[in-house]
Amino acid sequence: MKNGKLWRGLIGLWLMALALFAHAAGEAFFDQTFGDFAAELKAARKEGKLGVLLVFEAEGCPFCRRMREEVLSQPEVQRYFRRHFAIFAVDINGSVMVTDFSGKEVTEKALALAYKVRGTPTFVFVGGEGQTLARHVGATRNAEEFLALGRSVVEAQRSR
Repeated sequence: MKNGKLWRGLIGLWLMALALFAHAAGEAFFDQTFGDFAAELKAARKEGKLGVLLVFEAEGCPFCRRMREEVLSQPEVQRYFRRHFAIFAVDINGSVMVTDFSGKEVTEKALALAYKVRGTPTFVFVGGEGQTLARHVGATRNAEEFLALGRSVVEAQRSR
């Protein structure tokens, strides 16, 4: 009996550690920012990137969590998106002040409203002039589908 409890406890700890590792790997998808998205876009363009990817999320959103743990944590996804975009998470309920692409200071929540975010996660691809290149609402089924989304945005811009 004691061995059974011990094993269940060890398995529980192992599953918790695995979940924390997956969440941390999903965090690696995002760039660090001081919230000045106009400056971030300029820096991204200087680095030869297509633009910025804003990932609008909400605390407690199960689809956002799944995307971080199962999709954004994948090394191939991280490599592809970081090559082409600067990537930032935005809390749709956040009160943190950020600077939008026009240079105006707003809260994260106001930025989400300006982009008409109604569900999470919402992915907004922003081009070099601050224009919306594409948007996708909702989680993708898997990493391959998310990569296909990114490739379609990149290819569409290259063919212009």
